[in-house]
Amino acid sequence: MTDTSYQSEVGAKAADSGANASARFRERMEQAGGRAGVVDTRRVDTLASRVIKAVTDAVLDEKVSYAEYNALKAWLIKVGEDGEWPLFLDVWIEHAVEEVASEHREGTKGTIEGPYYVQDAPELPWNGTIPMRDGEPGTPLVFEGQVRAVDGTPLGGAKLELWHADDLGFYSQFAPGLPEWNLRGTWIADDEGRFEIHTLRPAPYQIPTEGACGQLIAAAGWHAWRPAHLHFKVSAPGYELITSQLYFPGDPHNGDDIASAVKPELMLDPKPNPDAEGEVTVYDFVLDPEQ
Repeated sequence: MTDTSYQSEVGAKAADSGANASARFRERMEQAGGRAGVVDTRRVDTLASRVIKAVTDAVLDEKVSYAEYNALKAWLIKVGEDGEWPLFLDVWIEHAVEEVASEHREGTKGTIEGPYYVQDAPELPWNGTIPMRDGEPGTPLVFEGQVRAVDGTPLGGAKLELWHADDLGFYSQFAPGLPEWNLRGTWIADDEGRFEIHTLRPAPYQIPTEGACGQLIAAAGWHAWRPAHLHFKVSAPGYELITSQLYFPGDPHNGDDIASAVKPELMLDPKPNPDAEGEVTVYDFVLDPEQ
């Protein structure tokens, strides 16, 4: 019997994914009161002026023609029409914002959230299995470790949110044919901050290329690949939430990730699981106290 869910998943379009990412971002901003945070008008003046000057300096230095300028205008319009502003900003800009936001941290390194986070994933016990389809393809992976404070204190009851792509490189709620919470879950650590997450090893994937972002990639001669990774948000009361991605050694795009999000501190070390099929890996999260 044909699995129509996989057929429809492969038929996912960049515009559909982009529209979903834009809608999710708007929902989160509405829940936050319509703004990402209060920004001083002087900072807006400073930052907007610098960005505009950088663009105009590039125009003058590179002797940009009207044909090139109009091509840029058409492309910017297409980014909006395709709903790909979250994708564009998260792939090419967010890594720099994250570096600034995390430069004070002593604990676990963070990296970008990306456009495919969805809050309120199903809650599971400290050793629960991520929601997945029957026969979900991929290598079984047991991910275990402990959540601690920078002073070594175990953080019992810490919350770990995990989401990742499936074996075809698609995320649930951003591609058709996938169950709502496929490969998304929230784990609550035990009293000693320990967790044992049962999931699958994700696959590397290309960011959507049929839309405006793909048009830029093709025009510039870039590649569209992201290495395989697990997304995490880890939090505990009184401590700073950490948003991170964890990577697998040997991936050909660890060194040239299109999103520039890979850091050596975020590399996993999977081993054959001695007790079951698949792999097991250990990684501890260390949280900084709230400032």
